[in-house]
Amino acid sequence: MSPRFVPGLKLSRLFFEAGVRPVLRRAFPRLRYSAGRLGDGSEVLGFDTPRSRDHNWGPRCQLFLSDCDFGRLRRAIDRALRARLPIAVRGYPTNWKSLPEGEGMVRFPEAVPRGPVKHWCEIRTVRRYFRQPVAVDVTQAMSPVDWLVLPHHELAQLTGGEVFHDGLGTLRPLRRRLRWYPDPVWRYCLAAQWARIDQEEPFPGRTQEVGDELGSRMLTARLVRDVMWLGFLMERRWAPYSKWFGTAFSRLPCARRLGPPLLAALRARGWRERERQMSRAYEAAVRMHNALKLTRPFPAKVSLFHTRPFRVIHAMALAEALRKSIRDPRVRALPAYAGGVDTFADSTDVVDRPDLCRRLKVVYG
Repeated sequence: MSPRFVPGLKLSRLFFEAGVRPVLRRAFPRLRYSAGRLGDGSEVLGFDTPRSRDHNWGPRCQLFLSDCDFGRLRRAIDRALRARLPIAVRGYPTNWKSLPEGEGMVRFPEAVPRGPVKHWCEIRTVRRYFRQPVAVDVTQAMSPVDWLVLPHHELAQLTGGEVFHDGLGTLRPLRRRLRWYPDPVWRYCLAAQWARIDQEEPFPGRTQEVGDELGSRMLTARLVRDVMWLGFLMERRWAPYSKWFGTAFSRLPCARRLGPPLLAALRARGWRERERQMSRAYEAAVRMHNALKLTRPFPAKVSLFHTRPFRVIHAMALAEALRKSIRDPRVRALPAYAGGVDTFADSTDVVDRPDLCRRLKVVYG
């Protein structure tokens, strides 16, 4: 039987406090290091449940060393942890077993009667750890294009979780730096998202007008996702990958206003009701935009699309105003409304590959 469920982030902190820290204190009393639990895993975002325990979940953390100590002490620290860590924390083994799955490996805790243990305490340097999942060296000065090729879900994971100890003094400042875009890049991404909405907002009605019910529903779902993404941007929160996208959205303050009409639009039968509910969401989004005071205020009211019987928010007007509000010449010179990598790349095999994201800089000229 499994031990009682403990949220994974709490379990990781217990693993550090009861296991890793005492070993380091005894074996390397003068060592300066940082430690935490960030990166991949639903527990980093606070979304894990008992279901999460079947793979890659358990007592684990990251241990960050200086460049000098990493070269000198990494192997010695690894040996000390293997030999001296407790075999379990809160009933969860600290020994991990790895099994191949597809092109990668999955891990799960496996009990042993005594040590040594095959621990999952990653020993890294800050620079190398943060560079691995993204396309650029985020410890150095970053250009607007550097920011734009950073996938949201990777930034959510690097800035999520918790720092347990920051003896190096670099981990917390770097995470604060990555909390959100610089202002000109933020405006650029907001403009691109409003432009996406403008490009398709009359289509659910037009497709059903010619009898394409499936197409109307599909387009409504695309627009719902675009409005949700706009919510993340306006709230200045990184969006996680698709499994947790809706869960994370539901915890945004704007979900109280945007969530009910978006859900009603997905449930609606017929384009008239879909249009009515999407109109409510668009109008709420414009009110949110006005509250940001990034541009002049816009009417939070839908109106007809040319002479056609479809009501839209005319989102391109907001996109153009946001683009004109950008003062940084480097951002103003970027292709209009391309947005960040997540705006135009929806392939896991692209946004999970730092080398491919780096190549996408070519999009920006």
